[in-house]
Amino acid sequence: MQTLNKQTYPAGRRFDHLPEKIVQFGEGNFLRGFLDWMIQRMNEQELFLGRVVAIQPTPHGKVVPKLLAQDGLYTVALRGFANGEQVDRTEVVAAISRGINPYADWLEVLRLAENRQIEFVFSNTTEAGLSYFQEEYAANRAPLSFPGKLTAFLFHRFQATAGDPTAGLKIFPCELLENNGDLLKAIVMQLAKDWRLPDAFTEWLQSHNRFFNTLVDRIVIGYPKENSEEYEQRLGYRDELLTVGEPYHFFAIEGDETTAAALPFRQAGLNVFWGDVKPFRELKVRILNGAHTMMFAVAYLSGVDTVLQAMEDQQLRRFIQRGMEQEILPYIALEQAVKTNFARSVEERFLNPFNRHQLLDLALNAVTKYKLRVLPSLLDAVKTGTLPAVLCFSLAGLMLFYRGIQRDGQQLVGMREQQPYSIRDQEEVLQFFQNVWSACQGEKEQVQQLVRAVLGNESFWGENLLQIAGLEEKVGQYLRQMLHDGMRAALTRLLEGDGA
Repeated sequence: MQTLNKQTYPAGRRFDHLPEKIVQFGEGNFLRGFLDWMIQRMNEQELFLGRVVAIQPTPHGKVVPKLLAQDGLYTVALRGFANGEQVDRTEVVAAISRGINPYADWLEVLRLAENRQIEFVFSNTTEAGLSYFQEEYAANRAPLSFPGKLTAFLFHRFQATAGDPTAGLKIFPCELLENNGDLLKAIVMQLAKDWRLPDAFTEWLQSHNRFFNTLVDRIVIGYPKENSEEYEQRLGYRDELLTVGEPYHFFAIEGDETTAAALPFRQAGLNVFWGDVKPFRELKVRILNGAHTMMFAVAYLSGVDTVLQAMEDQQLRRFIQRGMEQEILPYIALEQAVKTNFARSVEERFLNPFNRHQLLDLALNAVTKYKLRVLPSLLDAVKTGTLPAVLCFSLAGLMLFYRGIQRDGQQLVGMREQQPYSIRDQEEVLQFFQNVWSACQGEKEQVQQLVRAVLGNESFWGENLLQIAGLEEKVGQYLRQMLHDGMRAALTRLLEGDGA
């Protein structure tokens, strides 16, 4: 079977003449199945006429070599339902011109900063990637963090263009953080200060570059490992970057008409909204993403592997629905009909028979995700004098999921029955859980000490959760039940009202 590239798929060359206009920090499944798919749509209609350069965000990335081997080509498969009709289509995306590993070729990234045709920066480096990280600046070496790379990129552009006001960039972080554009700008400004970069650069950065708050929404499950051979037969070629997602997509950007004209998403028929993103963010992050984070550990440790399997499991579906309907929806300040309709659409998306959305993929950086997606609902419930049982149970499940039995390089290895699984998070998170679990053999006081350590870790949650009356006892009891009786038995007690 031939591999997808411009030799085997000559039509992939049709956009080779277009200039590189976008720098994209991140080359993972989501950006390729969401933003780059949108750029392709605009290019096909001759509305944008530009290509993307994808920058590898971490030292251990594996996508850029595959992008280079396939000449930037890959396939997006959209499967599900749209407007009541079944959708099952594939399309080759040729929006990415090349990928760059900045840790091996930082000078090429800097040369890209000198290109005056570059107008836009997009990113998706997970919530954990959009954070302040204190590091040293070296002109000939890539900073480790995404904000560090962006700061160094912008500084080089400032130097190469002699501070030309027209050389400023429009920057769109797509990480699922509230006010993500404002946050990224604040981190970049702080790094400029840390690195003692010239005041003239700070002024140029402030006045001539724009950071936009955004919200993205599409379930992209990535490479279909279980039925890759089926796709190869269907497509007639091998594509190691094949990306499967749902037809639904939504992109909200806090921008003006001038910016909208430069990025004509809507003219291309794409579901993009320019305006206040806050109402959309509240719905999506708490309901869609919140439900993902709420369910992943409980469902995975109950023996299922995908979101669809969890929804098809009667017990797990009751758990998910109870959490969404009784413990998340009541604390979102929007009209009931709006909330209910969105929640119903989320359940339909979870039940998409074509999506094999792996729970282990939802587990990446789960501590940060719980803080941002689930904890706000829990805290809102506490303000009303309620400890929400499902959300507390899910927190106990998260703690159990992080029970590693050994290290494997950058990961912890956990065990589900006799099956090992990878626990992927930042090093300080993995080390913390490795330490607290090594001191816990399951005795009541040991479990309670572990729960105290986790809830009291302010670096995880931004506050000391031990101050919430009853939380330590409730989570501790749930965790002991999971350890002693198994996840299924503990879940049964919860749903039958015999939990903590």
